[in-house]
Amino acid sequence: MTGAVEPNLAVSFDVGGTFTDFVIVDLTTGDISHRHKVLTNARYPARGVLRGWNEMFQRGLSSGSVALAVHSTTLVTNSIIERKGARTALLTTRGFRDILELAREQMYDIYDLFAPPPEPLIARPYRLEIDERTMANGEILTRPSDESINAAIETLKQERIEAVAISFLHSYRNPENERYVGARIAEAMPGVTTSLSSDVAPIAGEYERTSTAAADAYTKPLLSRYVSEMERSLADSGMQVDLHLVLSSGEIAAAATAVRHPVRLLESGPASGAMAAAFFGKLAGYEDVLSLDMGGTTAKACVIEHGKPELTHLLEAARVRRFMKGSGLPIVAPVVDLIEIGAGGGSIARRDELGLLKVGPDSAGADPGPACYGLGGEQPTVSDANLLLGYLSADYFLGGTIPLRSGNAREAISRLGEELGLSAEDTAWGIHRVVNENMAAAARMHIIERNRDPRSLATIAFGGAGPAHAVAVARLLGSQTVIFPPGAGVASALGALVSPVAFTAGRTLMTRLDLADWDEITAMFTGLEQQALTELTGAGAAAEDVSFHRWAEMRLEGQYHEISVDLPDGRLDEHAMPAIGSAFAAAYARQYGRVLEGLAIEALHWRLTATGPESAVTLKQHPVSGQPASTAQKGNRSVYYPDGGFRDVPVYDREKLQAGMQFNGPAIVEERESTAVIWPDDSVLVDEYLALLVQIGVTSK
Repeated sequence: MTGAVEPNLAVSFDVGGTFTDFVIVDLTTGDISHRHKVLTNARYPARGVLRGWNEMFQRGLSSGSVALAVHSTTLVTNSIIERKGARTALLTTRGFRDILELAREQMYDIYDLFAPPPEPLIARPYRLEIDERTMANGEILTRPSDESINAAIETLKQERIEAVAISFLHSYRNPENERYVGARIAEAMPGVTTSLSSDVAPIAGEYERTSTAAADAYTKPLLSRYVSEMERSLADSGMQVDLHLVLSSGEIAAAATAVRHPVRLLESGPASGAMAAAFFGKLAGYEDVLSLDMGGTTAKACVIEHGKPELTHLLEAARVRRFMKGSGLPIVAPVVDLIEIGAGGGSIARRDELGLLKVGPDSAGADPGPACYGLGGEQPTVSDANLLLGYLSADYFLGGTIPLRSGNAREAISRLGEELGLSAEDTAWGIHRVVNENMAAAARMHIIERNRDPRSLATIAFGGAGPAHAVAVARLLGSQTVIFPPGAGVASALGALVSPVAFTAGRTLMTRLDLADWDEITAMFTGLEQQALTELTGAGAAAEDVSFHRWAEMRLEGQYHEISVDLPDGRLDEHAMPAIGSAFAAAYARQYGRVLEGLAIEALHWRLTATGPESAVTLKQHPVSGQPASTAQKGNRSVYYPDGGFRDVPVYDREKLQAGMQFNGPAIVEERESTAVIWPDDSVLVDEYLALLVQIGVTSK
């Protein structure tokens, strides 16, 4: 590949909490030509990325052969969690200065009277009021006062503000006042970035809209510098290609688009994993699957239906209590609907106040990492337990580049075992089992809330730690099939390559459908189409290759929660009402099991997704081999199973497994970035895309 004349490689890199993953696909053959994983540089993530590239270049990769580069990152999320964003101010309507603290005036934990609220990103001294007022119908009652604008600008200069969020009352109906003040700020302070709530989140809900604008402004300078550094570094290494980033919706966008909308990258990495699960599910013949992405810090679960993950439009950042809904900062942005679980290879185990074994949610991360890494970590983690149980090889972790220290792991686990009155092995199994139970319980709830039966879904497992736990989790859920995609340890990075170039836009227009002003709705969608088309053509898509999908969030009159309803093609008017009503009834019945008759339908938020051409990345189909799976066996090792303790089981080299090969558990399958644990009485088939299809409780002859 070093001498390739035409660019023929698609590359992606995913910066996670513990590891940074790399995948390179040869576009001419469909082969995954390179996979790589390095420890994440938490303080300087771009340096970790460049380290990984340099290591791959040393393997013979030619940077001039790169045709597509896609990146998913946790930078935006981490900057909010760690409060490492820009010096930010908020300009808001007079009388609404404290909306970030008043929030919804609801407690996220009704049993804790002292539960701390999430701390606003912008301190009160930097929240300034502007004399202006727009009515709920969009009529401007008071135009912004020049006197209050000038006073605000003077304060911004004195406080050396780097970014400004502007959120005025009812600006989602009429953004004129926000745009005027934004222009004044840009003129007076050209080096300061601005985020208008009417651009970032044009929806009803003053608190949510203001919180989103604040987060966008807070992270914009940091993301801009990061992307510039990344683009410059890639160019210096010889990659003459535009950088794309993965949005929280699973869509990819040009770097310039991502910088304009930083809050759309909050779930960039997890969204890539969901897209990978959808992609590999289709290849294996399963369109309804549970995605289980377990890395070094957390696990994420997502339900994929009809080949696509469901989108939602509200997420929380920087939760005070990590897994308690309502304890974080609300962000309005398109995002893959997934659940985060405090379970990863680095999750720390301990004895709680009641004397019970607890695992997570805190993690040893990449620095110092689990005790077995030998980098200074001393607390027992999931990875330490998996090493003691024989699930991991001390000599083949990351292909042997990080030798694991069994003595360190045993020492850390034994200390915990003494507190619990258990042997090191029983403690290790307890840690492994608790993590599995935690993931299964969270995933089960996530599935049932979507009116699905966990037993009806195949499980697709990936991430560095996912394959070691997936079969056990599937058994707890009642899932009959587990799929391990090729390169499972870096599958999220591959998900970035199979994601479409797309952009989702939306606005709030609350109306009963039988009273709707369809001309206003049509004009609104025309504006959304133009906005989305501009973003896509900026990412390199041809206008004629862009398709549009429209939907709305609706509810029955008097209800509180909305459901997403697809809108028919063509003009939207009173003649489209029967089709819209039927679509609403079908979506409502799918969600709640039945439809309530005789109530009017309300629409609140209208949305549109523009999608460019399908990804050019496809995987190669491999011919069925006539060789037995035993030819891929690399040895045996002692592995723990709960029904019989330690036993000697075969270890297979995944790189040598070929399409059509079959074998039964118990077994271990090792590849450079992850290890799959197969239980007794399960069977494994290698499909034509080299995915492992595991049938639970079924052995092959």
